[in-house]
Amino acid sequence: MSAERQSLLSSRASGLSGQFDVPGDKSISHRALILGSLAVGQTVVTGLLEGDDVLATKQAMVDCGADITKKDDAYVINGVGLGGLTNPSAPLDLGNSGTAVRLLMGLIAGQSMTATFVGDASLSKRPMRRITDPLEEMGAQIEIADGGTLPVTVTGLPTPLPLSYEPKVASAQIKSAILLAGLCARGQTIVTEPHISRDHTEAMLRHFGMDVTQEMLADGRHRATLTGGGTLTAKDIAVPRDPSSAAFVMVAALITEGSDITLPAIGMNPQRTGLIITLQEMGGDITLSNERIEGGEAVADIRIKSSQLTGIEVPAERAASMIDEYPILSVAASRATGRTIMTGVEELRVKETDRIAVMAAGLQECGVIVEEGDDYMIVTGTDEAPAGGVTINSQHDHRIGMSFLVLGMVSKAPIQVDDVATINTSFPGFADKMNQVGAQIQSVS
Repeated sequence: MSAERQSLLSSRASGLSGQFDVPGDKSISHRALILGSLAVGQTVVTGLLEGDDVLATKQAMVDCGADITKKDDAYVINGVGLGGLTNPSAPLDLGNSGTAVRLLMGLIAGQSMTATFVGDASLSKRPMRRITDPLEEMGAQIEIADGGTLPVTVTGLPTPLPLSYEPKVASAQIKSAILLAGLCARGQTIVTEPHISRDHTEAMLRHFGMDVTQEMLADGRHRATLTGGGTLTAKDIAVPRDPSSAAFVMVAALITEGSDITLPAIGMNPQRTGLIITLQEMGGDITLSNERIEGGEAVADIRIKSSQLTGIEVPAERAASMIDEYPILSVAASRATGRTIMTGVEELRVKETDRIAVMAAGLQECGVIVEEGDDYMIVTGTDEAPAGGVTINSQHDHRIGMSFLVLGMVSKAPIQVDDVATINTSFPGFADKMNQVGAQIQSVS
């Protein structure tokens, strides 16, 4: 999507069909660049997502002394090893990426270096103390803006203190930041979450040879344990295609009559499949085939056919495995019969936007019945198509923008979505690719 395409208009579609190649997984792409830079030897990464967020991580690592070059369709990383990074000459600008800034804060906290982190207007409003507090316990020196937001300056230690930490929420960003900080700690760094969050960091650390264990406790909590002081050894990575990006195509196909779409090689990490399970429980015709392991991650081809959905109550404990998918789930719920109850989703209020509030307000503008609370959202769907005919300000949130573009495919009147440039952060070319399989999305000057 070019910079001038700031607004898009999505009109009713008659059916989506064909094969849709979803971009590479954003979470895994971030981690591949970071850990490949810390490994000893050469790592070749294929399938990397070339979205704005991931490219911001790449530039930050280069600014810290990493050697990353693109060759054909792959990224070649000549790792500098733990302790081999250097102080950047200027603040690290992570744009709109909460994942990048939080993971890199953890990385710097466990290295003998100093870095200042900044971001765009949206990222600069997001809470950072949930990351900086445990890093300070590990010995890092933190300078943070009033209100606990960016800019943040982190001065790390070559041998940080090992930490046993229990965050109040299950968050892969919190867990990953602490584990990255603990790479050079003398002893074990332990993170015990109330529920398991996505575990790409643990899997990739093991892929590079680190001693990381995972354990489900009897009371349902999850514990990740890293033994510090090891060496990361370079190993190639094939990035699977992103299930969070696939979510928009899946829901579009399910709710658009006459659709039949195939998505090849989608990542099927068990901590990322909550939406697929939920949509199947709602009656979605979703079938998996050719299930396999690629680059250490489970993948499968997914076929989706249009379906009549029924509202359900989504288990609160499932939230950690699909937290980014609730905006598009609420769109699916608007076309389901009955109530879809989503609880335990308070984390949505501190994403790029307050996603509960923004989705609820936009859906209500389109004529959908929505009830919201601090940690829940209830959407009541009917057989009648949403009215549409409104303009939605995505507030620079890529997932909000794509969600309402999908809703426009089934609304009575088109939906215009403003501030859509940030869709490039996770899904470059979203509108063009959707149009290739039957969507009607046009740029608005």
